[in-house]
Amino acid sequence: MIRAITESDYPRLAEIWESSVRATHGFLSEEDFQYYKAHLTEYFVNVSLYGYQSENKLLGFIGVSYNFIEMLFVDADSRDKGIGTALTKFVIHNCRGNMLDVNEQNTQAIGFYKRIFASSGMANADWI
Repeated sequence: MIRAITESDYPRLAEIWESSVRATHGFLSEEDFQYYKAHLTEYFVNVSLYGYQSENKLLGFIGVSYNFIEMLFVDADSRDKGIGTALTKFVIHNCRGNMLDVNEQNTQAIGFYKRIFASSGMANADWI
């Protein structure tokens, strides 16, 4: 199930973020990783957050600001189970999320978003 995130969820979001980034962002230096980790709460409070929960455990989350998808992270142990797809489609359909910024070094994410946007009839979504 997808639900709104509250501040009490932030510690779990940080765990998901770390697990996801360690598994998918090999291009980040440890220094950059630690910088972003230290600022997670700042990022969380500046977006609307939604989480994918199964059996009382958050497994992934997405952050959106207006129609801009700012972040999407899925726990490394829960990857490839449709969680990222469900969260992204939720934001596309319920928050009009049709813009995003993906690091060009994150080729997995680029391919993922292209597939999701195309399957949602938004092959020409705005990429920044």
